[in-house]
Amino acid sequence: MRVAVFSTKPYDRTFLTEANAAGGHDLTFLEPRLTTQTARLAEGSDAVCAFVNDDLCAEVLDQLADAGVQVVALRSAGFNNVDVAAARKLGLTVVRVPEYSPHAVAEHTAGLILALNRKIHRAYNRVREHNFALAGLLGFDLHGRTVGIVGTGRIGVCVAQIMAGFGCRVLASDPEPNDAAIAAGVEYVPLEQLFAESHIITLHCPLTPGTRHLIDAERIALLREGVMIINTGRGALVDTRAVINGLKSGRIGYLGLDVYEEESDLFFEDRSELVLGDDDFARLTTFPNVLITGHQAFFTEDGLHNIAATTITNLTTVQHDGPDAVPAPARVC
Repeated sequence: MRVAVFSTKPYDRTFLTEANAAGGHDLTFLEPRLTTQTARLAEGSDAVCAFVNDDLCAEVLDQLADAGVQVVALRSAGFNNVDVAAARKLGLTVVRVPEYSPHAVAEHTAGLILALNRKIHRAYNRVREHNFALAGLLGFDLHGRTVGIVGTGRIGVCVAQIMAGFGCRVLASDPEPNDAAIAAGVEYVPLEQLFAESHIITLHCPLTPGTRHLIDAERIALLREGVMIINTGRGALVDTRAVINGLKSGRIGYLGLDVYEEESDLFFEDRSELVLGDDDFARLTTFPNVLITGHQAFFTEDGLHNIAATTITNLTTVQHDGPDAVPAPARVC
């Protein structure tokens, strides 16, 4: 297949080229994000390969279909950036990577928890300035604390296992309880109870109309004073302005983000020479109890290898056996 790969970084080229050695597809690597302005770059391609911040709205999908594209291969698990109804109407096949490395995201989640709690990011800067004072770096034992996990898919289960290893009480909320989570000692409770009792809340659910702004002003009012919130899922699970108010009031004591609801204009690029126009993001970076990473939780050798391998396998399966041959978790439509 002739595949236009959007939002290409050097590591995408490396891992996709390696995975494609057996696939034999004709990959064209494109640096720009997929938007209404760049969709024409896919002219003559059988498929496009897109990432999390590429725009696959109805207008873009129309342009792709007109250009002869038949397949959209997402190198991500989430597909909230795809207008699935429009894709079905146009007869486009959309495939994704439902599992790349749940351990990568879960371990990054644990890293954010530990760094925020023990203020490692602040201690690192102090020591570089030869300031060895401990005042302001006080943390708490994770052992015996309550961790609430919203969403117990593969990543959520991995987080549960890690936090259980620290000796935490682990609560969870999910419409479909997971036997693996129960085996790890997770206690399923209503979402309101999870919010009220948890010292740490970490989000691992998909972004849907029902979960958009799951953490909003109303729910922040339910939280334990000084709670830690971690989001390594999707940015729009959190209402940024409500969280800023929660930080200012002290209701939220710690915030760790690897995703941000307006990240498409920020993340994955070097913007160190620019003045950022996002006032909410700028405000977040002023809080000493906020730690933000640039959507890197997936970014391990194992994760990138698995993403590339599954993406190429999806394309090959569609080409040789048809869309219906792609396993249901990997086939969106």
